[in-house]
Amino acid sequence: MTIKCPEGLETLKKYFVDAPEPILQAETIQILILREILDFTIFRTEDDREINTVVTPTSIENQESMNRVAFLASKQKAVESRNLASLLRTLSKKHNHKIEECFLKDQLCLQCPRCGLFGGTSTSSYKSSKSNIRHRISYSTAFSLKSFDDLNEGITFNAINNKTVSTGQALNIRKVVKPAAVFPSIITLRSATWKEFVLAIKTILSSHKYGAETRIGGDVRNNIVGIIGGWEELISPLEFTLELADLDIFDMKEAMQKVDSYKEYAAHPAEIQIIMGDPLNQILTELQNFELSKEFLEEAYMDIKKYREIQEG
Repeated sequence: MTIKCPEGLETLKKYFVDAPEPILQAETIQILILREILDFTIFRTEDDREINTVVTPTSIENQESMNRVAFLASKQKAVESRNLASLLRTLSKKHNHKIEECFLKDQLCLQCPRCGLFGGTSTSSYKSSKSNIRHRISYSTAFSLKSFDDLNEGITFNAINNKTVSTGQALNIRKVVKPAAVFPSIITLRSATWKEFVLAIKTILSSHKYGAETRIGGDVRNNIVGIIGGWEELISPLEFTLELADLDIFDMKEAMQKVDSYKEYAAHPAEIQIIMGDPLNQILTELQNFELSKEFLEEAYMDIKKYREIQEG
């Protein structure tokens, strides 16, 4: 029995492929997200414990320099890749579907929907496959709407004596991003099936912990505000951020009209479709309620099995 594609995805049907294949086609879907920070969050990569920052123009209209917080693509991808793997393990246990052990980074099975979408490299310690898998989902650095100066804060933390319940000498200062910061972000799918799109949407919506030291912070709400189908990437996260920065009053309809103007630079403007507002909400509601059944799971795994058969010849 073949699982039927949700009716709400009919408008995106021409941007899906029937099955994943090693050689990519042009079908592209961009998912536009506002990542809203809900707790003190740490975005850093270096040992100096400083927040990642980058200097950009203030907006499209205002070319004065602004120092923004950078939410690196690798930090977004790592969380969502692991969350998709966790979802697949839970579904497999629920539906009694036997799977190969798969975890980052040294034992990727190269046989599951996560590996099929995020890609993977064969390692010498795991010999189930010789060929690597090219990723078909990509991320870019997201930039804060507000300046680093508005969002940066240093929090001092102390050690507590359990016996006296008193604080001792300050141990250190945590450089954090304040709650209510917003990071416009874009995730791009290339040559994806509708099943992979469903898994990507559910993974994005269910991912809530980002950054360093997530045991004491890092809460994030991912708000999907637009979907773009086409034969190319229409807009980048930096352009999206700079366009939003020009809005006096935040209006998503006006923001998406600005996104629509980027068709001017597209190679295939006639193939581009932008979904927002009520049509977008209907798609998201349907996908939230879509059951990841045993049949869905088995077909998703079978897609990657066939992919590997084609790849290995």
